[in-house]
Amino acid sequence: MERSVSDHCQHSWKIAVIIILLFLVVVVEVVVVVVVVVVVVVVVVVVVVLVVVVVVVVVEVVVVVVAVVVLVVVVVVVVVVVVVVVVVVVVIVVVVVVVVVVVVVVVVVVVVVVVVVVVLIISPTFLVEILS
Repeated sequence: MERSVSDHCQHSWKIAVIIILLFLVVVVEVVVVVVVVVVVVVVVVVVVVLVVVVVVVVVEVVVVVVAVVVLVVVVVVVVVVVVVVVVVVVVIVVVVVVVVVVVVVVVVVVVVVVVVVVVLIISPTFLVEILS
């Protein structure tokens, strides 16, 4: 009977070691699963953050490109308007100068013609009348 109790104790001790080892295996598996889940969550968060950063950078680049295009368009429009205004002012000044020169020339010609007519036509007849 002593032998069977001793065998039984040795058998129980082996079962206890196996149960403890199985418990440790389960604990290690749970820890591994938790670590894997944490790593997956961290990777997903990092990927989401990277995607958000890329989207923000792309949006900022698009905004800068649109702003530059708008600025170039505004500068071109302002330059065109200034050139048109300068051309119109120059044309108006040239037209006014030409009109003034033409009017002055016409007035001078009319005055010269009147003086010539008076001197050549009226003066001799007036002189003839006075002399006669």
